[in-house]
Amino acid sequence: MAIFKLADAQYNVVTAGAGPSLMLLHGFTGCAQSWDHLKPALSARFAMILPDLPGHGRTQVPDDPARYRMERCVCDLIAILDAMGIERTHLLGYSMGGRLALAAAIAHQDRIASLILESASPGLAGAAERQARAASDDALADLIERDGIEAFVARWERMPLFATQERSPQAVRAQLAANRRANNPTGLANSLRGMSTGVQPSLWERLGELKIPCLLMAGELDAKFKAIAQSMAAAIAGSRLALVPGAGHTIHLEQPAAFAREILEFAGGGGQ
Repeated sequence: MAIFKLADAQYNVVTAGAGPSLMLLHGFTGCAQSWDHLKPALSARFAMILPDLPGHGRTQVPDDPARYRMERCVCDLIAILDAMGIERTHLLGYSMGGRLALAAAIAHQDRIASLILESASPGLAGAAERQARAASDDALADLIERDGIEAFVARWERMPLFATQERSPQAVRAQLAANRRANNPTGLANSLRGMSTGVQPSLWERLGELKIPCLLMAGELDAKFKAIAQSMAAAIAGSRLALVPGAGHTIHLEQPAAFAREILEFAGGGGQ
């Protein structure tokens, strides 16, 4: 574990393994430990870089929601790579982390060896849809601060999007819940206010700019993000689409062996 002190932020970053660098960005309510079960498979081939994103885990940033915005977080990731002396990295992002990874790759293609997106989207294309989603996420942020982390996690875990997680082993689900409850409610609320799907700019029109190798992953049981991944694959020339059987939104938890295999086959043979 290492602490990276930026101008107005302090990032907690876990590292593991050796080889070409692979930065993994967790989803909303996650943390660096969200990837622990994949370390045996991936750390033998990659130098894994696992940051706690703003509002999550042990990373500390100011309470101003504007500090959580996508463009600020992209700059943070590049600053971390600079501090580690890493010129290029493979970049993997899940859900919220996938939206951030996509934004970073579009803005800094020269720093990204390949891009791997799991259950991710380029945002919402329509202004009205973004406005409605932003209002919904802002209301959820208020609820988190009002009702506390326990009530929020209980509500979050009942979302239909995560129903397929019930197929995962009890120990895996227990650790996932513990990671969620370890977050600070104000941090999660500000993450929603600053970097939610409704707040971020749409990246649909910029997908064609990507010239680096891209792997787009979705679970066969996740109809919404399966369709999004298919649309993204059509927009990104040369991209690879992987639809994982028996998985919903959280492929890396529900089908970890298949998930790791896809990563190793896609990025495991090259350098930075």
